[in-house]
Amino acid sequence: MNELLIKQKLESFLIEDIGTSDLSVENIFPEDKHAHAIFHAKADGVIAGLHIINTTYQLLDSQINVTLHKKDGEEVVNGETIAEVTGPVQSILTGERVILNLLQRMSGIATITHEAVQRLRQPEIRICDTRKTTPGLRIFEKYAVTCGGGFNHRFGLYDGVMIKDNHIAFAGSIEKAVQHVRHKLGPMVKIEVETESISDVNDAVSAGADIIMFDNQTPETVTKWNSLVPDNILTEASGNITLENIATYRNTGVDLISLGYLTHSAVALDISLGGI
Repeated sequence: MNELLIKQKLESFLIEDIGTSDLSVENIFPEDKHAHAIFHAKADGVIAGLHIINTTYQLLDSQINVTLHKKDGEEVVNGETIAEVTGPVQSILTGERVILNLLQRMSGIATITHEAVQRLRQPEIRICDTRKTTPGLRIFEKYAVTCGGGFNHRFGLYDGVMIKDNHIAFAGSIEKAVQHVRHKLGPMVKIEVETESISDVNDAVSAGADIIMFDNQTPETVTKWNSLVPDNILTEASGNITLENIATYRNTGVDLISLGYLTHSAVALDISLGGI
């Protein structure tokens, strides 16, 4: 993760939360009072975002020391200690909520991604995220997906072309849409085409797409359509794939399965900070 970008975002989150001052801690504790506290899991899951603890506290107060007991991507159980912090109690408590908001959110995403990977049980197919992320948190949420064993799809509109139904409708055809992109962009940019029928798949192959997505199709249809695509073109299944049915997409032959719910519907993993 880009540390400069992470620090910039964390600074903005802290400013949003603190405003002009932390009225609670500044009126309860003297500046020289120190404390020892632990972050601990209150549920089983996969942890993600641990570096945020130290980075946030260093932005607030260089006197705070952080000791991590886990690594990103590791499983945790209810009651397990994740990290310990020592330093001025004012700073420890002022940074608590921003840290927990991100740590819980990211760990929830890592946990559901890990579950999807385990249910599919086919390493040849990569579980990917989408752009269905929380505004302002994309870099954190997509990193969390990788901690759970998943992979990142494009980060935004700027790092890959995805030609969807509306693009095709306004361009006139899949071939025309792909031709326009090929004419204007260099070879380093991949072009993906979303397909909804066999004719779409054949058109995408003829147009020279780099990746072909089978949108909202059953495992049987995905298997059939995948057989029409040359090996040099990656294939992706997306839409209506859930934790409950993801195992049925095993052995369909696709290279990727993209799941929007990894980021838009993940339940935060319960984590707390407590003094000892």
